[in-house]
Amino acid sequence: MTTAVIGSRASRLALWQANWVRDRLAEAGVDARIEVIRTSGDQILDRPLAGLGGKGVFVKEIEEALFEGSIDLAVHSLKDLPTAQPRGLRIACVPRREDPRDMLVAPGRPTLGELPPGAVLGTGSPRRACQIRAVRPDLAIRDLRGNVDTRIARMKRGDYDGVVLALAGLRRLGADVEGTVLDYDLMIPAVGQGALAIETRDDAAELARPLHALHDQASAAAVAAERAFLRGLGGGCQAPIAAIGEVRGERLVLRGLVGDAATGAVLRERAEGATSDAEGIGARLAQALLLRGAGDLVRRSAAPPPGEA
Repeated sequence: MTTAVIGSRASRLALWQANWVRDRLAEAGVDARIEVIRTSGDQILDRPLAGLGGKGVFVKEIEEALFEGSIDLAVHSLKDLPTAQPRGLRIACVPRREDPRDMLVAPGRPTLGELPPGAVLGTGSPRRACQIRAVRPDLAIRDLRGNVDTRIARMKRGDYDGVVLALAGLRRLGADVEGTVLDYDLMIPAVGQGALAIETRDDAAELARPLHALHDQASAAAVAAERAFLRGLGGGCQAPIAAIGEVRGERLVLRGLVGDAATGAVLRERAEGATSDAEGIGARLAQALLLRGAGDLVRRSAAPPPGEA
């Protein structure tokens, strides 16, 4: 392989992530260039993400390029990936994860509790909407799509009183915004949030060594548990499902949530076990919530809640 070709979405954040991986590969002695690929999720911005078919809308065209051989590896935000890879492709590397928490971006850095009654918050995420409604049912939640810059610009021009965004993306872009970080007791992140996934073909032997040097085992274990939890619930991005895994020595603690975006009703559970059993922990946590009725909440959330279409 003379020059590895990295596939990436076109957004500023996606390109930051792809360039970061390119630079790490260069340090390992691998030359690489970036190929920008427009995905369905990037091109259709006038409809809520939940109505577009789920997470795959941000990866389908990139994975097709991998299959065709026009790119050698793809850099994804891991939370955009479905919980199973197509046959012939694999997640070859999960680098060290950035802070997975969400941030409430609003002038004056108010906490969620300090926002005035009826304040308008922007988010395209049923997961965020559900958890916000659980603590502030008086707030007006309006759908918001687009990249990080677009969302912040719409808030600044007065369309929203605040927006909820992933802290990882804001940090990677060096965004100069006023905001309050939402801790896990208030807002559990999306599965895989803050983590990158480097996807390759199964036969990409030449990339195995340099990618192994980038791999972070603790981050990989945490997101493996989260993805197993999501897989066990049978949910996608259209359902308010959240999880965060935390590795503490040889133990992994996983917190999970399933909710109803329309009402703010939530079910929470936690499980823990050996880090080596990450997927088993996720599967057990999913089963515990299913026994409490989580399946009904997932099915009810298959369509966007009223007012968010």
